[in-house]
Amino acid sequence: MAEPMGFFTDTTVCIGCKACEVACKEWNELPATNGGHGTLSGDSYDNTRQLDGIHWRHVKFIEQFSPDRSQGRWLMMSDVCKHCVRAGCLEVCPTGAIIRTEFDTVVIQSDMCNGCRDCIGACPFGVIGVNPVSGTAQKCTLCYDRMKVGLEPACAKACPTKSINFGTIVDLKKMAQARLGQLQQAGESRAYLYGDDESMLGGLNSFYLLVDKPQIYGLPPDPQLPSRNLKASAVWSLVGAVVVGFMSVFSFRNRGGGDV
Repeated sequence: MAEPMGFFTDTTVCIGCKACEVACKEWNELPATNGGHGTLSGDSYDNTRQLDGIHWRHVKFIEQFSPDRSQGRWLMMSDVCKHCVRAGCLEVCPTGAIIRTEFDTVVIQSDMCNGCRDCIGACPFGVIGVNPVSGTAQKCTLCYDRMKVGLEPACAKACPTKSINFGTIVDLKKMAQARLGQLQQAGESRAYLYGDDESMLGGLNSFYLLVDKPQIYGLPPDPQLPSRNLKASAVWSLVGAVVVGFMSVFSFRNRGGGDV
């Protein structure tokens, strides 16, 4: 198996140019929009709105201003599938359509997908959607076809500021730590890494450098696997079954007592 590969996204140098979005769509032959017409969402300069079956890259624009708008800043982030080491989508797929590649990335095989949408609900990051043309679930493949022939993903190649960095996870973590130290030394005390260690779903093979809370970027602070809820659900199901059982017994006795 090859070394785990992925993305390190430094949001502090993203300029919101959307070159990554365009490159992703061109290489993967994805339609521009569901309706064929690009319209602004009303949320800054965002016209793609979210990640889904035809938007595998999404540049977020987060505007932060003081009440009198005398001070402010823009946070920008190119979002993508996280290719989790412990992936909820892979865990729930009933057909085996979702696989882990030799690069430790997560890929949906459209020819095996039955469109059940289980993976959509299981993803804590909301990155998967159904492609209306194929009727199957789709998301970023980390350009698996390009990686197999030694090429970097289209989005990383197109990024003009090196906000999106591609490589081995080992090298990316070293790069991320160096960049984090540089920012903190320069006085950016809010800078931190999101998803770079095993505490988050075993580690994210697409992790980020952020300068605000995860929620501000639309990221969950503590993403959970579907299986983590099974134990609690099973306990409550058992309690419910016991309660229903007792109620049935009492009801039967009451009916029996009235017939005598």
